[in-house]
Amino acid sequence: MREMVIIIIGAVLINNIILSQFLGVCPFLGVSKKLSSAVGMGVAVTFVLTLASLITWLVQTFILELLEIEYLQTIAFILVIASLVQFVEMVMRKKTPDLYEALGVYLPLITTNCAVLGVAIINIQKSYGFGETLANSLGNALGFTLALVLFAGIRERLDFADVPQSLKGMPIALITAALMSIAFLGFTGLL
Repeated sequence: MREMVIIIIGAVLINNIILSQFLGVCPFLGVSKKLSSAVGMGVAVTFVLTLASLITWLVQTFILELLEIEYLQTIAFILVIASLVQFVEMVMRKKTPDLYEALGVYLPLITTNCAVLGVAIINIQKSYGFGETLANSLGNALGFTLALVLFAGIRERLDFADVPQSLKGMPIALITAALMSIAFLGFTGLL
């Protein structure tokens, strides 16, 4: 149990998928203009990333390795992720149409979100068991959501700040992301 907590804390704070490993930067920059969109995207990515990692671990362990076709890993993982994203998209369209519209093109892009595929592959490369895969996936998903929500909150405040004209928009967003990455480096010696 202690090892699982360490994996989760490490994934959320120390090895944050966005701020330390730079995976999932596209939705991080694209969906972070409004806090409500960031929360919705974070929930969607959390669901897809966690479930996709568990399913891809099962596919790897009980299909690809048994049939000795590990070379099909990337294709199989992308198919699993694409199926899950379609499921999330259908549910969001029915249950929360406002959020579905707010996320726009970024919702289908979860399929190609390198964070989702990256975490699935990292779990296999580290030879994690099912429990460790669950902990690492959940930690990375929560870390993604944390970084996205914090960044969205800061960007909303920056809209009201007196920012020089040449830094408005993406330049100040990139500077803010860099400062967030530096701040998260402070957690490095935590575990």
